[in-house]
Amino acid sequence: MENQPEIVQQALALAQQAQDIALGWLTSPAAWSQFALLAVAFVLAVVLTRRFSPVITRLLTPPEEQTHILARTRRFLLQFVPLLLPLLAYALTGIGESVVRSIFDSGAVIAFGKRLFLFLAARILVRDIVQDGFLKLLGRYVLVPMAALYALGLLDPAMAYLNTLQVTLGNITISLMALLRGVVAGGVLFWLGRWSNDQSATFIKSQEDMRPATRELALKTAEIAIFGAAFLLLMNIMGINLSALAVLGGAIGVGVGLGLQQIASNFVSGIILLLEGQATVGDYVELDGGEAGTIVKMTARAAILETWDGKWIVVPNEDFITTRVVNYSDSGSANRYEAPFSVSYDTDINKVPAIIEEAVAALPFVLSDPDGPDCELRGFGDSGVDFAVEFWVNGIDDGKNKFTPKVMFAVWNALKAHDIEIPYPHRVVEIRGSGGLPFGQSEG
Repeated sequence: MENQPEIVQQALALAQQAQDIALGWLTSPAAWSQFALLAVAFVLAVVLTRRFSPVITRLLTPPEEQTHILARTRRFLLQFVPLLLPLLAYALTGIGESVVRSIFDSGAVIAFGKRLFLFLAARILVRDIVQDGFLKLLGRYVLVPMAALYALGLLDPAMAYLNTLQVTLGNITISLMALLRGVVAGGVLFWLGRWSNDQSATFIKSQEDMRPATRELALKTAEIAIFGAAFLLLMNIMGINLSALAVLGGAIGVGVGLGLQQIASNFVSGIILLLEGQATVGDYVELDGGEAGTIVKMTARAAILETWDGKWIVVPNEDFITTRVVNYSDSGSANRYEAPFSVSYDTDINKVPAIIEEAVAALPFVLSDPDGPDCELRGFGDSGVDFAVEFWVNGIDDGKNKFTPKVMFAVWNALKAHDIEIPYPHRVVEIRGSGGLPFGQSEG
């Protein structure tokens, strides 16, 4: 034994201790009574679970058509029904433990049973309930081994050993135990933060009375508050003094001043856009640089424009502040367009406006408010008289919803129905030759 490594000696000592405990339990009437109580508690937990599990499942299952927050909460709690058996066994074992300790002044066996039931609960949680990939990995390799060590009574020695292993980074000293605790707590906190953020985002988006820009600002504020609180809690759990991060904060400030100022500018510009609401999700905008499309998403750094042909353009938020932006939508307001056309010089042009305005007004998408169709004389061209009809529509004349071609069809049909000629270019060609006759005449 003396020639073996220290870790082997410790393992053998623990094995000898476990053997002595097991022999003591096998020869003790108090231990046998505790084994009997454990068996009774487990059987009773099985019976109660079979009786109450269908009732709890029925109470927690909302109708499929319900999507409000109470229904989502019930569906969330429904996932934990498989934990009913080990938790009931744990509670019943706790009642039995108090009885055994009052009679025999000993409860080591039943305390071991309680820890064993917690281990089963942890295993069911990881295997059947947790669906997130990161949390499942964390539970499989951290939570379940810790629950097993706790069941065997080895968790405290293991934690004490991990606390002796430390890593020093400048003024910050972190033990391996603190790092492991931070990984576990961080995984749980940020999973809860993501879930809370999804729930708050769903709630805020359902508030149709709020302006789109206000909704976006509320979403960003809730996200920053939730994950900021999760970060502060994580630092506190890991035992890291936040004042020790002052150097890191100063380095980040220098980085912002030197290399990240453009990102910071875009972030501040995004907040200004959300506060002012001059451009928000759903608006069709056109920038000085030629970018044009419908805003489908606004992030902390940029806005995503979707063009009429389905392409996405990422435009930095700063461009909306420092350049001229034409907003055609402003959350669904009407827009005016015009369709040019020409008629022959032989036409009585006094009749044209009434004919065209009546034909365009009959189109279902043309609005009468703020103004109906207006046909105007624009000029006298080389081949005909130039007109244009102006019309208002509720939307954007883009690739998915082209209004102008339909108006042009209506203009064509109206002119044809009234025998009005649409001119085409004419050219007069004169050919002169020496001694010849003018073109078009023959000798007689």
